[in-house]
Amino acid sequence: MGYSDQAQARPKWAPPAVEQLAPLFPELDILELIGRGGMGAVYKARQNKLDRLVALKILPPEIGREPAFAQRFAREAQAMAKLGHPNIVTIYDFGQRGGLYFFLMEYVDGLSLRQLLSAGGERSRTTSPKEALAIVPQICDALQYAHDRGIVHRDIKPENILLNRAGQVKIADFGLAKLVGGSTGVGGTGLQPVQNDNGVEAGSRGAPGLTQAGEKVMGTPQYMAPEQIDRPGEVDHRADIYSLGVVFYQMLTGELPKGRPGETFEPPSRKVLIDVRLDEVVLRALEKEPARRYQQVSQVRTEVETIVATPPADVQNPAVPDKRSEPPLAGAIGTVAAPRFSRLAIIAAVWAGIGLIGILLLTIA
Repeated sequence: MGYSDQAQARPKWAPPAVEQLAPLFPELDILELIGRGGMGAVYKARQNKLDRLVALKILPPEIGREPAFAQRFAREAQAMAKLGHPNIVTIYDFGQRGGLYFFLMEYVDGLSLRQLLSAGGERSRTTSPKEALAIVPQICDALQYAHDRGIVHRDIKPENILLNRAGQVKIADFGLAKLVGGSTGVGGTGLQPVQNDNGVEAGSRGAPGLTQAGEKVMGTPQYMAPEQIDRPGEVDHRADIYSLGVVFYQMLTGELPKGRPGETFEPPSRKVLIDVRLDEVVLRALEKEPARRYQQVSQVRTEVETIVATPPADVQNPAVPDKRSEPPLAGAIGTVAAPRFSRLAIIAAVWAGIGLIGILLLTIA
Protein backbone atom coordinates (compact mmCIF):
# COMPACT_ATOMS: atom_id res chain seq x y z
CA MET A 1 0.00 0.00 0.00
CA GLY A 2 1.60 3.28 -1.04
CA TYR A 3 0.19 6.34 0.60
CA SER A 4 3.49 7.82 1.87
CA ASP A 5 3.96 11.13 0.06
CA GLN A 6 7.71 11.31 0.72
CA ALA A 7 9.29 7.95 1.32
CA GLN A 8 12.78 9.32 1.96
CA ALA A 9 11.77 12.18 4.22
CA ARG A 10 11.70 11.96 7.99
CA PRO A 11 8.65 13.98 8.99
CA LYS A 12 9.14 16.72 11.54
CA TRP A 13 5.87 15.88 13.27
CA ALA A 14 4.70 12.75 15.04
CA PRO A 15 1.50 11.35 13.52
CA PRO A 16 -1.23 10.71 16.10
CA ALA A 17 -1.47 7.18 17.43
CA VAL A 18 -4.44 5.08 16.38
CA GLU A 19 -5.76 5.29 19.95
CA GLN A 20 -5.69 9.10 19.82
CA LEU A 21 -7.70 9.25 16.60
CA ALA A 22 -10.33 6.68 17.50
CA PRO A 23 -12.46 9.03 19.66
CA LEU A 24 -12.42 11.67 16.89
CA PHE A 25 -13.73 9.27 14.26
CA PRO A 26 -16.29 7.01 15.98
CA GLU A 27 -17.74 5.97 12.61
CA LEU A 28 -14.41 4.40 11.65
CA ASP A 29 -12.49 1.41 12.88
CA ILE A 30 -8.95 2.75 12.46
CA LEU A 31 -6.71 -0.25 11.84
CA GLU A 32 -3.14 0.98 11.31
CA LEU A 33 -0.81 3.73 10.12
CA ILE A 34 0.18 2.86 6.53
CA GLY A 35 2.05 5.93 5.28
CA ARG A 36 3.42 9.26 6.41
CA GLY A 37 5.36 12.16 5.03
CA GLY A 38 5.58 15.92 4.84
CA MET A 39 1.98 16.45 3.81
CA GLY A 40 0.31 14.09 6.23
CA ALA A 41 -0.15 10.64 7.68
CA VAL A 42 -2.44 8.01 6.19
CA TYR A 43 -4.29 5.33 8.14
CA LYS A 44 -6.10 2.25 6.94
CA ALA A 45 -9.60 2.17 8.39
CA ARG A 46 -12.95 0.49 8.00
CA GLN A 47 -16.08 2.56 7.46
CA ASN A 48 -18.48 0.62 9.64
CA LYS A 49 -21.85 1.60 8.15
CA LEU A 50 -20.79 0.81 4.60
CA ASP A 51 -18.45 -2.04 5.60
CA ARG A 52 -15.66 -0.86 3.31
CA LEU A 53 -12.00 -0.11 3.72
CA VAL A 54 -11.00 3.56 3.46
CA ALA A 55 -7.85 5.65 3.82
CA LEU A 56 -7.87 8.44 6.41
CA LYS A 57 -5.32 11.21 5.74
CA ILE A 58 -4.46 13.58 8.59
CA LEU A 59 -2.67 16.82 7.70
CA PRO A 60 0.12 18.11 9.98
CA PRO A 61 -1.22 20.55 12.62
CA GLU A 62 1.26 23.26 11.55
CA ILE A 63 -0.44 23.54 8.17
CA GLY A 64 -3.81 24.39 9.70
CA ARG A 65 -2.46 27.25 11.81
CA GLU A 66 -2.42 29.69 8.92
CA PRO A 67 -5.38 32.09 9.43
CA ALA A 68 -6.70 31.72 5.89
CA PHE A 69 -6.24 27.97 5.71
CA ALA A 70 -9.71 26.88 6.84
CA GLN A 71 -11.47 28.78 4.05
CA ARG A 72 -8.98 27.62 1.43
CA PHE A 73 -9.19 24.04 2.68
CA ALA A 74 -12.98 23.91 2.24
CA ARG A 75 -12.88 25.52 -1.20
CA GLU A 76 -10.09 23.43 -2.67
CA ALA A 77 -11.10 20.20 -0.95
CA GLN A 78 -14.51 20.51 -2.60
CA ALA A 79 -12.81 20.88 -5.98
CA MET A 80 -10.64 17.83 -5.30
CA ALA A 81 -13.66 15.81 -4.18
CA LYS A 82 -15.35 16.46 -7.53
CA LEU A 83 -12.59 14.66 -9.43
CA GLY A 84 -14.45 11.50 -10.34
CA HIS A 85 -12.10 9.47 -12.53
CA PRO A 86 -11.08 5.80 -12.45
CA ASN A 87 -7.38 6.76 -12.29
CA ILE A 88 -7.73 9.28 -9.44
CA VAL A 89 -8.10 8.34 -5.77
CA THR A 90 -11.66 9.29 -4.79
CA ILE A 91 -12.24 11.63 -1.84
CA TYR A 92 -15.28 10.61 0.22
CA ASP A 93 -15.21 13.29 2.91
CA PHE A 94 -13.09 16.04 4.44
CA GLY A 95 -13.19 18.36 7.40
CA GLN A 96 -11.66 19.18 10.77
CA ARG A 97 -11.86 17.27 14.03
CA GLY A 98 -10.00 17.96 17.23
CA GLY A 99 -7.95 20.63 15.46
CA LEU A 100 -6.83 18.19 12.76
CA TYR A 101 -7.75 18.59 9.10
CA PHE A 102 -8.48 15.31 7.34
CA PHE A 103 -9.47 13.61 4.10
CA LEU A 104 -11.38 10.34 3.95
CA MET A 105 -10.36 8.65 0.72
CA GLU A 106 -10.64 5.52 -1.36
CA TYR A 107 -8.37 2.75 -0.09
CA VAL A 108 -6.13 1.34 -2.82
CA ASP A 109 -5.12 -2.24 -2.15
CA GLY A 110 -1.77 -2.45 -3.84
CA LEU A 111 1.50 -0.54 -3.81
CA SER A 112 2.99 2.73 -4.94
CA LEU A 113 5.23 3.14 -7.96
CA ARG A 114 7.98 4.06 -5.49
CA GLN A 115 7.62 0.67 -3.82
CA LEU A 116 7.69 -1.00 -7.22
CA LEU A 117 10.86 0.85 -8.22
CA SER A 118 12.48 0.16 -4.84
CA ALA A 119 12.04 -3.58 -5.18
CA GLY A 120 15.54 -3.83 -6.63
CA GLY A 121 17.25 -2.70 -3.42
CA GLU A 122 19.52 0.34 -3.13
CA ARG A 123 19.40 1.13 -6.84
CA SER A 124 15.95 1.63 -8.29
CA ARG A 125 14.91 -1.19 -10.57
CA THR A 126 13.64 -0.41 -14.00
CA THR A 127 10.13 -1.26 -15.05
CA SER A 128 10.04 -3.16 -18.29
CA PRO A 129 9.10 -1.04 -21.31
CA LYS A 130 5.83 -3.00 -21.40
CA GLU A 131 5.07 -2.04 -17.79
CA ALA A 132 6.00 1.61 -18.35
CA LEU A 133 3.92 1.83 -21.50
CA ALA A 134 0.94 0.45 -19.59
CA ILE A 135 1.32 2.83 -16.64
CA VAL A 136 2.04 6.13 -18.41
CA PRO A 137 -1.20 6.36 -20.47
CA GLN A 138 -3.24 5.91 -17.29
CA ILE A 139 -1.33 8.74 -15.61
CA CYS A 140 -1.98 10.86 -18.70
CA ASP A 141 -5.71 10.16 -18.53
CA ALA A 142 -5.89 11.23 -14.89
CA LEU A 143 -3.85 14.40 -15.43
CA GLN A 144 -5.76 15.44 -18.54
CA TYR A 145 -9.06 15.00 -16.70
CA ALA A 146 -7.86 17.23 -13.86
CA HIS A 147 -6.25 19.81 -16.16
CA ASP A 148 -9.49 20.13 -18.12
CA ARG A 149 -11.10 21.13 -14.82
CA GLY A 150 -8.44 23.66 -13.91
CA ILE A 151 -6.62 21.53 -11.34
CA VAL A 152 -2.84 21.07 -11.51
CA HIS A 153 -1.30 18.36 -9.35
CA ARG A 154 2.16 19.99 -8.94
CA ASP A 155 3.60 17.00 -7.09
CA ILE A 156 3.66 14.06 -9.52
CA LYS A 157 6.19 11.52 -8.22
CA PRO A 158 6.32 7.76 -7.63
CA GLU A 159 4.91 8.07 -4.10
CA ASN A 160 1.70 9.61 -5.44
CA ILE A 161 1.21 7.01 -8.18
CA LEU A 162 -0.56 3.96 -6.75
CA LEU A 163 -1.24 0.65 -8.47
CA ASN A 164 -3.94 -1.72 -7.30
CA ARG A 165 -3.73 -5.48 -7.58
CA ALA A 166 -5.29 -5.39 -11.04
CA GLY A 167 -2.56 -3.04 -12.31
CA GLN A 168 -4.87 -0.02 -12.43
CA VAL A 169 -3.17 3.31 -11.74
CA LYS A 170 -4.60 5.64 -9.09
CA ILE A 171 -3.14 9.14 -8.64
CA ALA A 172 -3.23 10.42 -5.07
CA ASP A 173 -3.01 13.88 -3.50
CA PHE A 174 -4.46 15.89 -6.38
CA GLY A 175 -4.15 19.56 -5.60
CA LEU A 176 -2.69 18.95 -2.16
CA ALA A 177 0.56 20.77 -2.93
CA LYS A 178 -1.44 23.86 -3.87
CA LEU A 179 -3.74 23.41 -0.88
CA VAL A 180 -0.83 23.23 1.53
CA GLY A 181 1.10 26.03 -0.13
CA GLY A 182 -1.82 28.32 -0.69
CA SER A 183 -2.51 30.64 -3.59
CA THR A 184 -1.01 33.76 -2.08
CA GLY A 185 1.91 32.50 -0.04
CA VAL A 186 2.74 30.38 2.96
CA GLY A 187 1.67 33.09 5.35
CA GLY A 188 1.79 31.95 8.95
CA THR A 189 2.69 28.31 8.36
CA GLY A 190 6.16 28.90 9.76
CA LEU A 191 8.02 27.70 6.67
CA GLN A 192 11.57 28.97 6.47
CA PRO A 193 13.80 28.61 3.39
CA VAL A 194 16.64 26.14 3.85
CA GLN A 195 18.95 24.43 1.37
CA ASN A 196 18.32 20.74 0.84
CA ASP A 197 20.68 18.21 -0.75
CA ASN A 198 19.67 19.35 -4.22
CA GLY A 199 20.47 22.99 -3.55
CA VAL A 200 16.80 23.95 -3.71
CA GLU A 201 15.03 25.84 -0.99
CA ALA A 202 12.70 23.65 1.01
CA GLY A 203 10.30 24.26 3.87
CA SER A 204 12.15 23.58 7.10
CA ARG A 205 9.02 22.63 8.95
CA GLY A 206 5.35 22.08 8.33
CA ALA A 207 5.85 20.43 4.94
CA PRO A 208 9.26 18.79 4.57
CA GLY A 209 9.78 17.41 1.11
CA LEU A 210 7.98 20.34 -0.51
CA THR A 211 10.05 23.08 -2.02
CA GLN A 212 9.48 26.73 -1.37
CA ALA A 213 10.26 29.03 -4.27
CA GLY A 214 9.51 32.66 -3.61
CA GLU A 215 6.27 32.50 -1.65
CA LYS A 216 4.78 29.17 -2.73
CA VAL A 217 5.23 25.57 -1.70
CA MET A 218 5.37 23.86 -5.05
CA GLY A 219 6.48 20.23 -5.14
CA THR A 220 9.30 17.72 -4.62
CA PRO A 221 12.72 18.93 -5.85
CA GLN A 222 13.78 15.94 -7.95
CA TYR A 223 10.51 15.98 -9.92
CA MET A 224 9.90 19.72 -10.20
CA ALA A 225 9.74 21.62 -13.46
CA PRO A 226 12.34 24.43 -13.75
CA GLU A 227 9.65 27.12 -13.54
CA GLN A 228 8.51 25.74 -10.19
CA ILE A 229 11.90 26.78 -8.86
CA ASP A 230 12.58 29.93 -10.88
CA ARG A 231 9.12 31.34 -11.67
CA PRO A 232 6.59 29.85 -9.26
CA GLY A 233 3.96 32.40 -10.19
CA GLU A 234 3.95 31.12 -13.78
CA VAL A 235 3.33 27.45 -13.05
CA ASP A 236 0.54 25.82 -15.04
CA HIS A 237 -0.48 22.32 -16.14
CA ARG A 238 2.73 21.92 -18.15
CA ALA A 239 4.66 21.52 -14.90
CA ASP A 240 2.84 18.21 -14.43
CA ILE A 241 4.01 17.15 -17.90
CA TYR A 242 7.63 17.79 -16.88
CA SER A 243 7.18 15.77 -13.68
CA LEU A 244 5.64 12.96 -15.70
CA GLY A 245 8.74 13.05 -17.91
CA VAL A 246 10.96 12.57 -14.85
CA VAL A 247 8.86 9.63 -13.66
CA PHE A 248 8.87 8.08 -17.16
CA TYR A 249 12.68 8.46 -17.37
CA GLN A 250 13.07 6.83 -13.97
CA MET A 251 10.80 3.92 -14.85
CA LEU A 252 12.80 3.18 -18.00
CA THR A 253 16.34 3.64 -16.65
CA GLY A 254 16.13 3.16 -12.89
CA GLU A 255 17.68 6.61 -12.47
CA LEU A 256 16.57 10.21 -12.21
CA PRO A 257 17.70 12.47 -15.08
CA LYS A 258 21.15 13.71 -14.09
CA GLY A 259 21.92 17.42 -14.21
CA ARG A 260 20.19 20.59 -13.20
CA PRO A 261 16.50 20.89 -14.14
CA GLY A 262 16.17 22.08 -17.70
CA GLU A 263 19.50 20.75 -18.97
CA THR A 264 19.62 18.38 -21.92
CA PHE A 265 19.54 14.94 -20.37
CA GLU A 266 21.12 11.78 -21.72
CA PRO A 267 18.53 9.84 -23.75
CA PRO A 268 17.17 6.77 -21.94
CA SER A 269 18.17 4.49 -24.84
CA ARG A 270 21.85 5.22 -24.09
CA LYS A 271 21.39 3.67 -20.66
CA VAL A 272 19.12 0.70 -21.37
CA LEU A 273 17.95 -1.25 -24.37
CA ILE A 274 14.59 0.28 -25.32
CA ASP A 275 12.79 1.52 -28.40
CA VAL A 276 14.71 4.66 -29.36
CA ARG A 277 11.42 6.38 -30.22
CA LEU A 278 10.77 6.68 -26.48
CA ASP A 279 13.73 9.09 -26.24
CA GLU A 280 11.85 11.79 -28.13
CA VAL A 281 8.76 11.42 -25.94
CA VAL A 282 10.66 11.55 -22.65
CA LEU A 283 13.05 14.35 -23.64
CA ARG A 284 10.29 16.54 -25.07
CA ALA A 285 8.39 16.23 -21.78
CA LEU A 286 11.61 17.30 -20.02
CA GLU A 287 12.16 20.47 -22.06
CA LYS A 288 13.24 23.40 -19.90
CA GLU A 289 10.83 25.89 -21.44
CA PRO A 290 7.14 25.00 -21.07
CA ALA A 291 6.44 26.19 -24.63
CA ARG A 292 8.79 23.50 -25.99
CA ARG A 293 7.13 20.66 -24.09
CA TYR A 294 3.96 18.85 -25.01
CA GLN A 295 1.20 21.38 -24.45
CA GLN A 296 -1.36 18.80 -23.35
CA VAL A 297 -0.66 15.60 -21.47
CA SER A 298 -3.03 13.82 -23.84
CA GLN A 299 -0.34 14.30 -26.51
CA VAL A 300 2.02 12.14 -24.45
CA ARG A 301 -0.60 9.41 -24.35
CA THR A 302 -1.07 9.61 -28.12
CA GLU A 303 2.67 9.31 -28.75
CA VAL A 304 2.97 6.34 -26.39
CA GLU A 305 -0.01 4.56 -27.94
CA THR A 306 1.47 5.10 -31.41
CA ILE A 307 4.74 3.49 -30.30
CA VAL A 308 2.87 0.56 -28.78
CA ALA A 309 0.79 0.06 -31.94
CA THR A 310 3.72 0.41 -34.39
CA PRO A 311 6.62 -2.03 -34.10
CA PRO A 312 10.07 -0.42 -34.26
CA ALA A 313 12.03 -0.63 -37.51
CA ASP A 314 14.86 -2.45 -35.73
CA VAL A 315 14.27 -4.95 -32.94
CA GLN A 316 17.52 -3.89 -31.27
CA ASN A 317 19.60 -0.80 -30.89
CA PRO A 318 23.10 -2.21 -31.64
CA ALA A 319 24.81 0.88 -30.23
CA VAL A 320 23.58 0.17 -26.71
CA PRO A 321 24.58 -2.89 -24.68
CA ASP A 322 21.83 -4.49 -22.63
CA LYS A 323 22.32 -3.33 -19.03
CA ARG A 324 19.19 -4.94 -17.65
CA SER A 325 19.16 -8.30 -15.94
CA GLU A 326 16.02 -9.40 -17.78
CA PRO A 327 15.91 -10.04 -21.54
CA PRO A 328 14.62 -6.81 -23.09
CA LEU A 329 13.04 -8.42 -26.13
CA ALA A 330 11.41 -11.80 -26.56
CA GLY A 331 13.60 -14.03 -28.73
CA ALA A 332 16.62 -11.74 -28.51
CA ILE A 333 18.61 -14.21 -26.43
CA GLY A 334 20.28 -17.22 -28.06
CA THR A 335 19.93 -16.00 -31.63
CA VAL A 336 22.69 -14.89 -33.96
CA ALA A 337 21.88 -12.59 -36.82
CA ALA A 338 22.97 -13.85 -40.23
CA PRO A 339 25.67 -11.67 -41.81
CA ARG A 340 24.41 -9.22 -44.39
CA PHE A 341 26.33 -8.15 -47.56
CA SER A 342 25.69 -5.17 -49.74
CA ARG A 343 24.88 -5.56 -53.44
CA LEU A 344 28.15 -3.78 -54.32
CA ALA A 345 30.15 -6.30 -52.29
CA ILE A 346 28.48 -9.23 -54.08
CA ILE A 347 29.22 -7.75 -57.51
CA ALA A 348 32.84 -7.13 -56.54
CA ALA A 349 33.19 -10.72 -55.38
CA VAL A 350 31.79 -12.03 -58.68
CA TRP A 351 34.23 -9.96 -60.73
CA ALA A 352 37.09 -11.06 -58.51
CA GLY A 353 36.14 -14.68 -59.18
CA ILE A 354 36.02 -14.10 -62.92
CA GLY A 355 39.45 -12.46 -62.82
CA LEU A 356 40.91 -15.38 -60.87
CA ILE A 357 39.54 -17.88 -63.42
CA GLY A 358 41.12 -15.85 -66.27
CA ILE A 359 44.52 -15.92 -64.57
CA LEU A 360 44.31 -19.69 -64.09
CA LEU A 361 43.43 -20.22 -67.76
CA LEU A 362 46.39 -18.09 -68.90
CA THR A 363 48.71 -20.03 -66.59
CA ILE A 364 47.55 -23.38 -67.97
CA ALA A 365 47.96 -22.12 -71.53
